[in-house]
Amino acid sequence: MKSDVKEIYKIRTTEKETLLKWYHLLRLGRSLDERAPNYLKQAIGWSYHAPAAGHDGIQLAIGQNFDRSKDHLFPYYRDLQTCLAAGLTAEEIIFNGISKDTDVAGGGRHMSNHFAKPEWNIHNVSSSTGNHTLHAAGIARGIKTYKAKGVAISSQGESSVSEGYVYEAINGASNEELPVVFVIQDNGYGISVPKEDQTANRKVAKNFEGMKNLRIIYCNGKDVFDSMNAMTEAVKWAEEEQKPVIVHANCVRIHSHSNSDRHELYRDKAELNYVKEYDPLAKYRRMLIRYERASEEELEEIDAKVKKEVLAAHKAAMAAPDPKPESVYDFVFAPAYEPKKFPDGLHKHDGEPKKLIEALNGTLKEEFRHNPHTYIWGQDMANKDKGGIFNVSKGMQQEFGKERVFNAPIAEDYIMGTANGMSRFNKDIRIVIEGAEFADYFWPAMEQFVETTHEYWRTKGQFSPNVTVRLASGGYIGGGLYHSQTIEGALTTFPGVRVVYPSYADDAAGLLRTAMRSEGMTLYLEPKALYNSPKAATPIPDEFEVPYGKARIRREGTDLTIITYGNTTHMCVEAANALKEEGIGNIEVMDLRSLIPLDKEAILASIKKTSRALVVHEDKVFAGFGAEVSAIITELGFEYLDAPVKRVGSVFTPVGFNRILEAEILPDTQKIKSAAADLLAY
Repeated sequence: MKSDVKEIYKIRTTEKETLLKWYHLLRLGRSLDERAPNYLKQAIGWSYHAPAAGHDGIQLAIGQNFDRSKDHLFPYYRDLQTCLAAGLTAEEIIFNGISKDTDVAGGGRHMSNHFAKPEWNIHNVSSSTGNHTLHAAGIARGIKTYKAKGVAISSQGESSVSEGYVYEAINGASNEELPVVFVIQDNGYGISVPKEDQTANRKVAKNFEGMKNLRIIYCNGKDVFDSMNAMTEAVKWAEEEQKPVIVHANCVRIHSHSNSDRHELYRDKAELNYVKEYDPLAKYRRMLIRYERASEEELEEIDAKVKKEVLAAHKAAMAAPDPKPESVYDFVFAPAYEPKKFPDGLHKHDGEPKKLIEALNGTLKEEFRHNPHTYIWGQDMANKDKGGIFNVSKGMQQEFGKERVFNAPIAEDYIMGTANGMSRFNKDIRIVIEGAEFADYFWPAMEQFVETTHEYWRTKGQFSPNVTVRLASGGYIGGGLYHSQTIEGALTTFPGVRVVYPSYADDAAGLLRTAMRSEGMTLYLEPKALYNSPKAATPIPDEFEVPYGKARIRREGTDLTIITYGNTTHMCVEAANALKEEGIGNIEVMDLRSLIPLDKEAILASIKKTSRALVVHEDKVFAGFGAEVSAIITELGFEYLDAPVKRVGSVFTPVGFNRILEAEILPDTQKIKSAAADLLAY
């Protein structure tokens, strides 16, 4: 009885116009939800559809409490009703469902049921469940940093909370006191896995009750009014208090998880009848009539209007253009900064040599002065006089302050994911992160790394994550496992990220400047064994720039081309000089500098001149980056060759800790010299 009184009060204090608008949105959402599988049956599209039925109450509340002028919404794949309530049209929903070029989320580049409208701050979210919580935390950091109004809203199912990066996001938002509303739509299942197999708590939000600065609101996600009250309070509190909120909404899943799932295989008839009985739309309709806020005729009139609206949207969608096949090559890479003072990345400068670590530190500071919207964070980045594990960022927090230079938790996914998120707040923002203290520790961030590589392509150029990921890479320091590996062989396989690997101080400065001024993501690998090495020290002109995709000849030659980068560049020069002194040959050494994009023209031009090629890198020979270089030479330059392409690199083992083991595993000057001599004698 008390519950009825409460509901009557809510209805009487709500304008009829609003109540009928909500009914229209709910009916429209349900109509589209039920129509979606028909497109698949007719082989038109919508091959992935996760029904929203049963989540209607909380999804209506999310969308109606989202203000696109200041808020940022990260919906998940079941949020059809959320996105309609946030302002998407029926046409835009169907465009996405059947993957039309007119799909505002990304022109059919992403899975159906991944609704978005980036120009309205309804973000294009990945299929990796719950990963957008990190992006929401990152953009909330932007909101707070720039003292803007609004909140970030992250919506997801309860099973995604089992993912480690969701805990990282909520812990980070709590620690940083960020204005994020994390909505957990709890329908009791992760596809077919019941909640009790996911977590010990009946309500997953209880897992977070011990976190400071975090408010948790529980609501009935099946009830429009309870959901509306919860979301209104959550958004208001998060914005005013500048702290995170979890809204835990209890829902039901009326249908299967998706159109590829058969829920009758794991749910009995009693349960299926139960969830239908608690249908939020049917309940809302009954209440409007029972409390005389709408007549049967008024609601039937809306039902008829919705039918016409859906039919019109269907016709528009069927007439809309499909993506063109050749468009797959568009928006792979965001626009790169084009150097003006040093268009070829070359210079004639005789100043005082600077070490590679000085080049990095100095360029970071110069670029922070150049662009006030530049930020850097990572582990051990800014603790008193310490600036990263190798002191690359030394003195930066003292000059630029704690808002722009700060420590991150030991959570590589959080470091990477919040960079993706914060870069969404403002296109002028440039972010540099130390993705991990050593490149070998970057693997926990790989999910976010992969996600970020395809953001620009997936959104059809609507969002570019302007992030430079710095990693201290390679061996020759006696570091062993997790401290001496080089990982570019794996990371160059992902389209959408530029990869650079300098060998000398001048190139280190020039490539970093270009990375920090470019749009899109750059993976910046630093040969840590050369940080303080005199042989990597060079003069550096003021504002030196190195373009992407431009190799550099480090030693001219006529008899053999050695193609290399990173730590091994110096060994290759030493080997070439030694062979020249022995009268064995005149070797050309090419420093790639940029792996993605790769300077194929320079490689082929040198091979045409020398007729022999030796590819050298620190990484493993098997499946290393050199395999791609070798394949390019064989495919495009075979006619120039007088000998087979040869490779030198690490053996196919991890890098051992003992210096004897390390020396056996990694390439060195003598190994390179022997391989070059054999090739010259072929």
